[in-house]
Amino acid sequence: MEQMVYIVSVVFTCLALLIIPVIIVTRRLSVRLSFKNILRFIKLVASQLDDEEENNEKSGTIGEEDKRRRLPKHVAIILDGNRRWAEKRGLGTSEGHQAGARRLIENAKDCFAMGINTVSLFAFSTENWARPEDEVNGLMALFEKHLRSEMAFFRSDKIKISVIGNRTKISQSLLGLITEAEEATKNYEEKHLIIAIDYSGRFDILQACKSLAEKAKNGLIQVEDIDEDVMEKELMTNCSEFPNPDLLIRTSGEQRISNFFLWQSAYTELYFPNVLWPDFGESEYLEALTWYQQRQRRFGLRV
Repeated sequence: MEQMVYIVSVVFTCLALLIIPVIIVTRRLSVRLSFKNILRFIKLVASQLDDEEENNEKSGTIGEEDKRRRLPKHVAIILDGNRRWAEKRGLGTSEGHQAGARRLIENAKDCFAMGINTVSLFAFSTENWARPEDEVNGLMALFEKHLRSEMAFFRSDKIKISVIGNRTKISQSLLGLITEAEEATKNYEEKHLIIAIDYSGRFDILQACKSLAEKAKNGLIQVEDIDEDVMEKELMTNCSEFPNPDLLIRTSGEQRISNFFLWQSAYTELYFPNVLWPDFGESEYLEALTWYQQRQRRFGLRV
């Protein structure tokens, strides 16, 4: 009997040692306590322990290795799969976009809660103008709705808002909201949400080249002084302290970045989960971050 009591006490002690840290971490990261998240937590801890063991074997490099284990400073996301998500459920396209918009706000909050500084969302590409007029109008209405409804949260949580892209086709009402949001949050530093609307990587590079050409024409810069650093400062992501994403996620399983951050993603880790955007939640984020940390351990972080 005593032996049975001893075995039961050991089992419960082991469970407590596992579950209590998981509860603390899930609360800090604002994720639900679930079996899936417990498994992801175990994978994350195992990855970190592997890193620590590897660091201990390399004298004099622990400081640099510690940097490599950090979370990404800038996460960029291509929001793909709203229409397919709706189609699978027998819903209309507008309902898929509504679900995607709700997920957009929720996931941005999750990212910031996890300690990520900059989140970039490819919300509407230049090519999206070719979609049916009612679908485009619905998307623009969603942008207005959520910018307006989340304004108080952006201010209270001190999230800086930047909207990048070509603004010539955007309605005056949406432009007014964008200007209001950017002006009200421009002094915030620790959290930065970049929303790409009517954006394309080609357009970004082209407008940067035109800007440099104009400066060279007016004698403000010498052609021989133009290098990658100078070019980077002309890109639309110059609004961020971390202009180049460390991790780019494209949902839906498509393994390409299309026309998003073509220059900025030269050294970015690319992650392509086979999940449609409205289904990409907190558990999927945790899995993506675990994957990213494992990549840093194996291949090292770019300088």
